[in-house]
Amino acid sequence: RFTTYERCADERLPLVVKGDGRREPFSREKLMMGIQKACQKRDISVSEIEKAVSRIVRKLQELDRDEIPARNIGEYVMDQLADLDDVAYIRFASVYWRFDDISEFNRHIEELKRRKTRPRSKETT
Repeated sequence: RFTTYERCADERLPLVVKGDGRREPFSREKLMMGIQKACQKRDISVSEIEKAVSRIVRKLQELDRDEIPARNIGEYVMDQLADLDDVAYIRFASVYWRFDDISEFNRHIEELKRRKTRPRSKETT
């Protein structure tokens, strides 16, 4: 359930511009379902997923834009998943980037390893 504050905050969210140019209202539920699917059968609590979703929503609100490309939202999701769980990150990335072969998996695994060795920014916490 949403509180009045959450509904008002959601009203300030941008339209999502899909790859084919279509525009649709941002859906917190759709974002939550996508992250949950990536995290399926992983040791990640619903609370952790909800916090990740809230961080993404907050970022979108702070951008204060009328529209945002779906690609940007996907990148925000990947940033959150990289901090939550490596397997969930790779699952999401494989769908998001439409991996064609194992070399693409390897490239993203290497990128994930590099991310893990970099200092964390305050933006992802």
